[in-house]
Amino acid sequence: MSKKRREIPVFDHPIIETHCHLDYLRDRPLEETLAEAQRVNIERVITIAVSPENLATVRELSQAAPWVYGTQGVHPHDAEKYSDAAEAEIRAHACDDKIVAVGEIGLDYFYDNADRDVQREVFRRQLQIACDTDRPVVIHSRDADDDTITILKEFESTLRRRGVIHSFTSGPGLAQYALDQGWCLGFNGITTFNKAENVRDIVRMAPIEQILLETDSPFLTPVPYRGKENAPFYIPFVAEKIAEVKELPLESVLAKTYDNSLRTFFPRQ
Repeated sequence: MSKKRREIPVFDHPIIETHCHLDYLRDRPLEETLAEAQRVNIERVITIAVSPENLATVRELSQAAPWVYGTQGVHPHDAEKYSDAAEAEIRAHACDDKIVAVGEIGLDYFYDNADRDVQREVFRRQLQIACDTDRPVVIHSRDADDDTITILKEFESTLRRRGVIHSFTSGPGLAQYALDQGWCLGFNGITTFNKAENVRDIVRMAPIEQILLETDSPFLTPVPYRGKENAPFYIPFVAEKIAEVKELPLESVLAKTYDNSLRTFFPRQ
């Protein structure tokens, strides 16, 4: 007989899910996913754009409920699909009421799905959009620490709103640079993986005032639900692991990460 998985905990303090991909979820209807998220006290969800093809989809999803928000941006995997038209679309909607950031943008040298020179150019162009529209950014960086730092340094004086390096799996050098600049680091189910001590080391070094909670669903499902499609309602397991690793009361982690999310994405609320 298989061992029953632990029930998803429900906390008194609300949680903001800062990074997921609602349009990628397949296991259940969107309405059920959002209902379950509300049941576990997720107050807001941010669904993330990744390509020219899903910019409009994310905007539509941000209208699915008053507490669902979105971003506009092109992921480094799709950097070669970036165009003047895509840039114009991102610019046109970056300040929509339900759009809270420019992203997901950055560099990925692990998969190298796009030429690295193109990735760097597209990263710079989208950082400039964030500067021009005064929006925070959601950054993806994998195996590209040095170039990520180099490019971010070019925008230190103009990117006022900063943002988050999400799903942080990079080294301490990029982590320290980001923290020193006032960025947040986003952590998800990877923190619960047995072999992810390097990520937990970054959790330990990061001040709780600069940590955001995310799932990156449908990817990176946390223990004890690995093997199932990830979803926003699994984020309580991430909160528990952050509290454990940092040796902080869970209520403090929930309150701090909630405030960090508001500061980063909802500064007027």
